[in-house]
Amino acid sequence: MQDLKHRLPQERNVSTAIPGPRSQELNAAREADVAAGVIPGYPSYITDGDGGVLVDVDGNTIVDFASGIAVTSVGASNERVVKAVAEAASHLTHTCFLNAPYQGFVDVCKKLNELTPGTHEKKTCLFSTGAEAVENAIKIARRYTGKNRVVVFDGAFHGRTNLTMTMTAKNKPYKQGFGTLAADIYRAPMSYPLRDGLDGKQAAARTLRYIEQYVGTEELAAVIIEPVQGEGGFVEPAKGFLPALQEWCTDNGVVFIADEIQAGICRTGSWFACDDEGIIPDLITTAKGVGGGIPLSAVTGRAEIMDAPDPGSLGGTYAGNPVACAASLAAFEEMEELDLASRAREIEAIIREELEPLLELTTVAEVRGRGAMIAIELVDDNNQPNADLTAKVAKTCREQGVLILTCGLDGNVIRLLPPLVINESTLRDGLQVLAEAIRAN
Repeated sequence: MQDLKHRLPQERNVSTAIPGPRSQELNAAREADVAAGVIPGYPSYITDGDGGVLVDVDGNTIVDFASGIAVTSVGASNERVVKAVAEAASHLTHTCFLNAPYQGFVDVCKKLNELTPGTHEKKTCLFSTGAEAVENAIKIARRYTGKNRVVVFDGAFHGRTNLTMTMTAKNKPYKQGFGTLAADIYRAPMSYPLRDGLDGKQAAARTLRYIEQYVGTEELAAVIIEPVQGEGGFVEPAKGFLPALQEWCTDNGVVFIADEIQAGICRTGSWFACDDEGIIPDLITTAKGVGGGIPLSAVTGRAEIMDAPDPGSLGGTYAGNPVACAASLAAFEEMEELDLASRAREIEAIIREELEPLLELTTVAEVRGRGAMIAIELVDDNNQPNADLTAKVAKTCREQGVLILTCGLDGNVIRLLPPLVINESTLRDGLQVLAEAIRAN
């Protein structure tokens, strides 16, 4: 894998305990001034970042296997994005597109219409966050079909707003104690090859039988699915599962929505995870990597569906902010010029080379995923989810200057989301720390 040039040295360097003294001071300030519901997973406070590393306030250089949860795919301070943001901000920090429009909004919509799967006529609407994109995709589908019911899946994560936390599978910490949930949301079985042992055809038959028996088609507006689940454990459905769902939706007049907020924008080795099996969604939601580090999200889809809502019924004050649009266009240029989809596949090969030998351990059930979206599922001696081991491994990595994330309904999955611009030596160093932590614990 070709090394890229970065502003900061791309080497892990831990010179203090983690967290260091300045981070500990800042954490005390957080406890005093920040709501308790917002708690960082990593104890160091970050002051700089570039390529595949982050630098904390105590001077430690940390290998970044999180990318701000798949946001900084082109790096945390990509030169092209930084220049585009500075130029845009020197003219407009904000003007609401609903009131005083600007070209950047239109240009991002055009780009997403070109890149998303399918050659049919498409249109796009921009928003700020992933949850906003999901909510608006549901609104659009309901308006188009005149129906209200929505099918989501076991293990799904779609956001934290009232509607999207209802759609999200995991109760704690996302739903517990937050009151009445939204109506007309139905949860169907997900294909999870490691756990259910079903091939794609078998898993789809089970899912579609559930939908037909418990939801029906008469009031069903949409089926929404992550082509590769994120928070749910980086679960990749068995081949054939997604095509069967899409075909069923088409046959039954149901809008098929792909939530590509985490898996899209080159993360899985192609522009969109749907590309792997040639899936062409009716609607597709994007966020995270689409903004180059600046908050931006979108719904893109078939023009006749996107045009169903009345004029003025979609949007938001900050939706498609001009600085975010400039960052997005710069990020797209970087992804195309560096061919980051191909680079994601190279990252996958290195991750598998370093981590698949761990499959000899009884504690490692699976290494799965695609591109730079790879997970390791950890289990106990009875092949049951091992959240305690996962927490210990994550803690060891943190202490040694490697930022990893955990996920899965049982909290037993380590997920890797490195920046797509990470250099090979940095990637291997972080992976070796992770591998040793798994072996040692």
